[in-house]
Amino acid sequence: MSFFVSNAWAQDAAAAGPADLVMSLLFPIGLLVLLYFLMIRPQIKRQKEHTKMVAGLAKGDEVITIGGMAGRIIELGESFAIVEIADGVQVKVRRHAVEAVLPKGSMKDL
Repeated sequence: MSFFVSNAWAQDAAAAGPADLVMSLLFPIGLLVLLYFLMIRPQIKRQKEHTKMVAGLAKGDEVITIGGMAGRIIELGESFAIVEIADGVQVKVRRHAVEAVLPKGSMKDL
């Protein structure tokens, strides 16, 4: 019966020492460190840059919102900004919904 499959014989269990414990924990700890440097740290950096950009918004800045609307800020409140997206068309957006500040004069090219 064991012509195709070899017999598996049980072996004595080796006693796990402190070195085995450290080696078994080394891989998961390494993965967590890699996850931090590849995913968490860059996201925190982007979040700080966005918060700094939102705090630096001023009246007259040309911006693009997260929804893709481009316009000029005509009024700025504590939580909201009124953005003029066309002549006489104004929308109210949250300040944190501003994705990017465009260079001056970019609206004329659009």
